[in-house]
Amino acid sequence: MANEIRISMRTKVGEGFIPPEYLRTGEHEYRIRDEQLRSLGKEPSSFRPLSAHELEVLVRNNNTCNDWSLLLVRDPFCPELLRNNLFFGLIRISRLEHVTLEHHDISMEAGIFNSQVIACDIGDNCVISNCTYLSHYIIDDHCILINNAEIQVSNHAKFGNGIVMESEDESVRITLDVMNENGGRWIYPFNGMLPGDAWLWAKFRDRKALMAQFARMTDAQFDHRLGRYGVIGRNSVLKHNRIIKDTYIGESAYIKGSNKLKNLTINSSAEAPTQIGEGVELVNGILGYGCRVFYGCKAVRFVMCDNSALKYGARLIHSVLGENSTVSCCEILNNLIFPAHEQHHNTSFLIASLIKGQSNLAAGATIGSNHNSRAPDGEIEAGRGFWPGLCTSVKHSSRFASFCLLSKSDYKHELDIRFPFCLVDNDETEGRLILAPGWWWYSNTYALMRNEKKFKDRDKRVDRRIRFIYSPFAPDTMAEIFEGLAILERATGEVATALPADDEASRSVVGERAFALMDEIRAGPEQSAEKIQTLGAHILATSHDPLPFEVQVKGIENSARPAVIIKPCKAWRSYREMLLWFAVETLLIGLEDLSRNQVGSANLFEKARARYEREDAMEMQWENLGGFLVRHTKLERLLARIEEGHMQRWEEVHAAYRELSSVEYEEDARAFAWGILSYLSLDPESAAAIAASFPQNIRGTGPAQPWPSLSKAALVAQLTKARDLASEIARRAYASRAKDWENPFRKSTFRNEAEQTAVQGRIEDNEAIRSVRIEMESMQAAIDRLIVRLGEAAP
Repeated sequence: MANEIRISMRTKVGEGFIPPEYLRTGEHEYRIRDEQLRSLGKEPSSFRPLSAHELEVLVRNNNTCNDWSLLLVRDPFCPELLRNNLFFGLIRISRLEHVTLEHHDISMEAGIFNSQVIACDIGDNCVISNCTYLSHYIIDDHCILINNAEIQVSNHAKFGNGIVMESEDESVRITLDVMNENGGRWIYPFNGMLPGDAWLWAKFRDRKALMAQFARMTDAQFDHRLGRYGVIGRNSVLKHNRIIKDTYIGESAYIKGSNKLKNLTINSSAEAPTQIGEGVELVNGILGYGCRVFYGCKAVRFVMCDNSALKYGARLIHSVLGENSTVSCCEILNNLIFPAHEQHHNTSFLIASLIKGQSNLAAGATIGSNHNSRAPDGEIEAGRGFWPGLCTSVKHSSRFASFCLLSKSDYKHELDIRFPFCLVDNDETEGRLILAPGWWWYSNTYALMRNEKKFKDRDKRVDRRIRFIYSPFAPDTMAEIFEGLAILERATGEVATALPADDEASRSVVGERAFALMDEIRAGPEQSAEKIQTLGAHILATSHDPLPFEVQVKGIENSARPAVIIKPCKAWRSYREMLLWFAVETLLIGLEDLSRNQVGSANLFEKARARYEREDAMEMQWENLGGFLVRHTKLERLLARIEEGHMQRWEEVHAAYRELSSVEYEEDARAFAWGILSYLSLDPESAAAIAASFPQNIRGTGPAQPWPSLSKAALVAQLTKARDLASEIARRAYASRAKDWENPFRKSTFRNEAEQTAVQGRIEDNEAIRSVRIEMESMQAAIDRLIVRLGEAAP
């Protein structure tokens, strides 16, 4: 089709931006523009016409204008600082003086040179040089625009928001197809969208009233009238760009060498400047504060939340990228990604996934592909801390618990890994799937304990009123541990029940009590799931690896081959240690706060029990709402309020997020931790009987069981165990890192130990090791104080 080029005899370029039929009675086409200018602190009436002398200087300096009466200025105004320009439409130039603007190694005198400017408002002392086509923008103070080919705004600009203007048909609305390629989870992007917003909108598709309310809230957030101008915020620098169209640019932004920026909101501030670099092409998107996009990246239909980055040719399409994430050299398509995602290497791609943050995808990882299914409607869901190894391939549809580590392999079948902190391996030689639950805890303590500090250090958000959870030890992972324990205990019990009664070799390992429980189960009219789980818990608590039988679990992989648990006893103990660590770490601050306001140990304990021993503390469903955690019942209340119209604006929803993520989370987490301590105070068989309902409660398909009451003696006992565990954590963190120093193959590249020390340093000086040791010592001191306060002697 030939290009449509219209030829008109009308020469009033820059006028008629809003068609007359869209102007209300008494309105002029500059009404919205004037509102925008006032929002920047400048009154339109403060501009004046040119004096005869100023006009003479402008003409002498080779400036032309189709109507000089439409070129207005503010004092002080130095006309000699405009040279070789074309002006069309209403032009308003704020104060312009003989000053120099410097940025990095560039130093230029303020003024407008060699540019075509159409219907723009220009702030105090800006530099505009060699801008071929600058149209319908409000440029705030002290901006530098150099060598830009095209910067313009259309009268129906939406600046990346998923809205429809008053002149448009619904078919032009921009949507994002997150989590699924088939478009069934579409959302409207909007400025200020958070991963939690996207998750609620994409996940609860069956709630039609909620979907309609989300759409109404988004539409109501914006002015749908034609005629909004683009804005370039104060102190921004734009140089050597080709096309910038329909783009809002916040203050202190730095944009250089981009190919195409179209239909965008680029949030930026002096505290969190956004930068866009060479060869970048961004279309139909929202960039949060402090974002960085460099070196040939492409993004189409996207939201980048605060302090996220694209580098080195990365491609982001139909996706929401959470805060504090960094993506390089890869492809991300149809995804919803929560905060602190890392994907740095070439040849990796992530397709149609929900990734709940603190994740890291290695080179060559292909996570999700609809090339291995009948239709493009498969999905991947992964909890926090998802780490697929080099060249790992995962098939749609699969689900992974938190902190799952996949070893390098081609996983040919769908997976449902419900064990958190688990190493998954594909044993192709023996034709089986290998699972090591709790592997992070017992084998890589150094990395696990380093995680929280690492992610906190990378959190550069200016606005942190929504408190993200970076600790691996949090209610979501603890709920998954309870489910993992139940599956592990049940699987162990089922295998043991099938053992022959005269298997003396097994009897010598698992003990007489285990065989007595087996006889009790066999004698019953039907095998009780609760009794089988009790049997498994007893074996795992009293035995050591290796067991005399292989523990296999069902429902983990969509295949006939076995899924085998390695080191099941160590996994069971590791899970219980993590429960204890979370519970004591979470309660400690709250108990210390209470102790400062109490007299007597009885008062302290009773106050703590009254505060934290709650009926709802047993709730196992915790939702990751885009980086922070909330109990499912509270999420349901929030959704009901939205559905019923009690919340009309997204800012009201975000205010609820702030409340849920701070004080409410702390109290709910401490109540959950109190209940966990009461669970751990039971013997393993009694605990297993209570835990039999946990998987159903976690999935929301069964009622919660009440926690047993926690006595003061039991609390002190658990605190004492946690004190001992702190020493063990420090030892393990050191030992897991020391393996790298002691590995003879790692030593092989060094001439001697002195060279290795010069390059790697001493393990004793490792910052993370020192930090863990100090943290553990501080924890032990706090526990000692609390035990004494409770009226007991510290060990």
